[in-house]
Amino acid sequence: MAGAWTQPRRPPDTVLPAIAGTLVVALALPVFVLDGWRIRGWALGAVLWLASQAFGLVLHRLRTRTGNLAAAGVAAFGMMFRAIAVMVVVFAVAASDAWLGVAAALVYALGYTAELGLSLVAYYTGPAAGRAVE
Repeated sequence: MAGAWTQPRRPPDTVLPAIAGTLVVALALPVFVLDGWRIRGWALGAVLWLASQAFGLVLHRLRTRTGNLAAAGVAAFGMMFRAIAVMVVVFAVAASDAWLGVAAALVYALGYTAELGLSLVAYYTGPAAGRAVE
């Protein structure tokens, strides 16, 4: 049982976690409306989430199309750039309007947390590397 955490596994499918994160972002809209929070904060967070997912999809397709080391490097740099770009936008918005930046960061963080949580569950419950999917 101790080897279950350290055993290499296949990367999980990214579609279901992305859908779950998008659903969480969409479900945040009624909370913003009912609590009287500014919809612009939710909209900015949702746009950042969708742009990040679209860029992630491009990087995923790049990584799976070619098997060379250069494509892996570009994908790794792109993943870091994706997170940094979202952070820069949120900080820039928060510098001019703190509550708008906080709302956008909250929406993005909720979607990211849902996606990450589901990805971790899928990874640790998935088949080990080298085994056939049952």
